[in-house]
Amino acid sequence: MPQDIKGKIEELREKIRHHDYLYYTLSRPQVSDKEYDDLMRLLKELEDAHPRYKTDDSPTVRVSGSVSEAFRTVKHKQKMLSLENAYSFQELKDWEERLRKGLGGEKADYVVELKIDGVSANLTYKEGKLAIGSTRGDGESGEDVTQNIRTIRAIPLKLRGARNPEFIEIRGEVYMQRKDFDILNKEKESAGDLLFANPRNAASGSLKLLDAGIVSRRRLNFFAHSIGECKGLEITDHWSFLAKLKDWGLRINPESFFCRSLEEAIEYCKAWQEKREKINYEIDGIVIKVNSFIQQKKLGATMKSPRWAIAYKFPARQATTEVLDILVQVGRTGVITPVAKLKPVECAGVVIQHATLHNFDEIKRLNIRVGDRVLIERAGEVIPKVIKVVKTVGEKPFPIPDRCPACKEEIVKEREEDVAYRCINPSCPAQLERGLIHFASRTAMDIEGMGEAVVEQLVKLGLVKDFADIYSLKKEELLKLELFKEKKADNLLAAIGKSKHQPLSRLIYGLGIRHVGEKAAFVLAQKFARLDALIKAGHEELDSIYEIGSVMAGSIAEFFGLRKTQQLVAKLRDAGLNLEEKALPAKKNALSGKTVVFTGELQGYSRSRAEGLVRQSGGNAASSVSKNTDFLVAGDNPGSKHKKALELGVKIISENEFSRLLG
Repeated sequence: MPQDIKGKIEELREKIRHHDYLYYTLSRPQVSDKEYDDLMRLLKELEDAHPRYKTDDSPTVRVSGSVSEAFRTVKHKQKMLSLENAYSFQELKDWEERLRKGLGGEKADYVVELKIDGVSANLTYKEGKLAIGSTRGDGESGEDVTQNIRTIRAIPLKLRGARNPEFIEIRGEVYMQRKDFDILNKEKESAGDLLFANPRNAASGSLKLLDAGIVSRRRLNFFAHSIGECKGLEITDHWSFLAKLKDWGLRINPESFFCRSLEEAIEYCKAWQEKREKINYEIDGIVIKVNSFIQQKKLGATMKSPRWAIAYKFPARQATTEVLDILVQVGRTGVITPVAKLKPVECAGVVIQHATLHNFDEIKRLNIRVGDRVLIERAGEVIPKVIKVVKTVGEKPFPIPDRCPACKEEIVKEREEDVAYRCINPSCPAQLERGLIHFASRTAMDIEGMGEAVVEQLVKLGLVKDFADIYSLKKEELLKLELFKEKKADNLLAAIGKSKHQPLSRLIYGLGIRHVGEKAAFVLAQKFARLDALIKAGHEELDSIYEIGSVMAGSIAEFFGLRKTQQLVAKLRDAGLNLEEKALPAKKNALSGKTVVFTGELQGYSRSRAEGLVRQSGGNAASSVSKNTDFLVAGDNPGSKHKKALELGVKIISENEFSRLLG
């Protein structure tokens, strides 16, 4: 019997390690998160019931929960050298010329890898088991952060395979994906803590936390890329070594590439310089390595760097400059955003003149003033941001405005804990284009022919100053627009006239009230039936509606309390719009009380029609998959919701099955 238990425990461990390998190394998971969690839970129960069979390389002991007093220093068996940098392709060619001299004219092959902007780490495996995980430190010694390294699921606690080296140091980069970095900073912002400047700082700070439990929640990741000291491994080149790392269950970067010439490597550098923002982690260059270990040994190293490798660094994305002014802009959703006007400076290959300051809390945190010298950073094609003040020159702190710069209406914080101030005037000219496009969209008033190009011209020519002005447009005015002829003008006017008969729920959604989506608009229309009744409802009455909640209730009450909104509603009423909603007869069926999510392209229903039928059945049509989802209806070309449903074990049904459930 004990042997049966021991065998079952080992079988579960191997199964979990196999699924870790499929998920983290090959990116080809074969089980859902729930199935994986069930395996882990069963293993833990067996180990707890039979503690004599516990081992320190079991998947259940990744997070000890203990808090370290401090990190001891460990010496690397082989030094962790830093790379020589090249900032131009000519410098790469000069480097190759030095290689050829060092190799006596021999030709070299190369391996190129993305240079991950993370934290270097050294993993020591003894007899295939992870013994020590340490930071790079000064290159000779680093900090022992083994407990934190063990929390990273991309790092196996035991190497796969039966014939593992007696001893090996595996080097790589600990990093954080962009989405996980954003989540972490949002959590820190909510807690009132200082934010991390970038994913690299977040990874570095996380790796040196004393509580491994917190580190585990940070979702750190790892790519292996190099070898240190080794005993018991016969590999002749770096490309083969990368393949071996993958066999052992370690993650290597899937974008690594074998090159027969430096020209191929340079083309690789050029390609990734253009598409670096298309991956979900930060890179700051390309590492080029001589492939042959014999040639590497022949070339040797300086005191600081190996002669057989070099890092091509992308153009700098940071620069320092002077703040000439702080401007206030109104975004398309009404958010008031401060922007720094800068003394022009080159950064990442372009001249920068403006940088976002995000919000007024950020101005206060940075203590930034007009005249200060600041460090800016540019990521991808988006507007640069100010990282910090490097020299304070300005005398006066920047005041938070109390009026919208576009319409002069009062700006508000919807909740005290919010960081954003916003203008909620529905007729604010800075928000008008976005608002009109939404108002005319298919899921709102469905005005066919009123797309972005038309809306832009209507606003530019001053023909439309609010939503209601759409209904007073004349044919001769439309004929002034580009590409408008008789028929096109007639068709648009017909679509505008038809939209007057849309139900109240479409109008509520089209008004673009903060937090009110399609579902909430439908709930409000069914509850109040008439727009006048909704306008009269106070915060308390709105808050009592199950699907609404306090935040949305406050937003609705505030919106309809505005003088500008009241003027707009009066104009819409005068234009003859339908301001009522017919109650839908309840239809009891298999979807009553169920939460349903849709993904992909449906053939027999529009998305809004399908969701409306779910609500009419007394069900909930949700927009995202969660553990509370009862059905995911998958049409053609399903998206990421399909993968999420598989992970959570949510029942996935076809469009035909959905129709049968509707009855």
